[in-house]
Amino acid sequence: MSGQLREEVSAARRIVVKVGSSSLTTGVGGLSGERVDALVDAIASRLEVPGTQLVLVSSGAIAAGLAPLGLRKRPKDLPTQQAAASVGQGLLVGRYTASFARYGRTVGQVLLTVDDTTRRSHYRNAHQTMARLLDMNVLPIVNENDTVATHEIRFGDNDRLAALVAHLVHADLLVLLSDVDALYDGDPSKPGTSQVADVRGPADLAGISIGGAGRAGVGTGGMATKVEAARIATEAGIPVVLTSAAHAARALRGEVVGTLFHRTGSRTPTRLLWLAHAADTRGSLRLDPGAVKAIVERRLSLLPAGVTGVEGSFNAGDPVDLVDDAGVAVARGLVNYDASELPELLGRSTRELAAALGPQYERELVHRDDLVVLR
Repeated sequence: MSGQLREEVSAARRIVVKVGSSSLTTGVGGLSGERVDALVDAIASRLEVPGTQLVLVSSGAIAAGLAPLGLRKRPKDLPTQQAAASVGQGLLVGRYTASFARYGRTVGQVLLTVDDTTRRSHYRNAHQTMARLLDMNVLPIVNENDTVATHEIRFGDNDRLAALVAHLVHADLLVLLSDVDALYDGDPSKPGTSQVADVRGPADLAGISIGGAGRAGVGTGGMATKVEAARIATEAGIPVVLTSAAHAARALRGEVVGTLFHRTGSRTPTRLLWLAHAADTRGSLRLDPGAVKAIVERRLSLLPAGVTGVEGSFNAGDPVDLVDDAGVAVARGLVNYDASELPELLGRSTRELAAALGPQYERELVHRDDLVVLR
């Protein structure tokens, strides 16, 4: 396939590139200047194409902080992980700043938490910041804010974060770089397996064994998280190339390397995609059959009259699952009340509530603009 180009890749003008920790660090956890420079060289080459803008989602903060703290491997407890991230994030961005300066490129650090992607004001600010950086010809370097995130409010991995960022910035392409050069139909370390060049839908993944995190022990992802990220992006109309960091330049040029996940859907309202995939819910509302039908089939708001039960501890504005009688989540949304307020509201009409409790209670539990139906 030498000389051939993937047109939808080579024609992309706004690109999100995600690179994993193992592609940036040495075996003992410190940053590899050589690897960082090689990635920057590949990105800078693609930026020479007129009209190209690029966002880099980079793991590596925790891994970069291991060696300076005298840690031999990624810590398991959250406080030590956050300490390593605090030390490593500055080293990581500093190294990128110096490397991109070789090409006269300015970079900007963007650290995101889940709240930045689900709450209206936070989300709007994140969107505007990213757009402004790109308008000013700054290359945003995005990472999860590991220093303050908790287990309960994390994206989970930077592959998923990259897919959501790609949608946030209206990207034409997502490139996932790791230490594996493609998706394989089995364990690539065993004979008889082969690369999967194209994935056009779920049927192409049937029967493929997808593994977890690699041997390096410095990252959190694996092939499973990359395939899930590809699903999120392609369902939102964004094609994805999965390959190794060593092939970054070729992949960004559109050469036939790695695996191309073709788009399977069209763009959806951005904030709802974040809500569906980025939010860890704080509780659930159990719906009666009528409410399930109203939400799933008619895409209406959720009213107190259709709710039969409440689980969890949450505040107004938090994401919650909307579940049917069997406990299956049928939708997800941002609730307008605290959990403690809900018991006396359930099963009552908004008109009745307004008359009994005041006009401030004549509103939806979850407005349809803050609600996404789950498949």
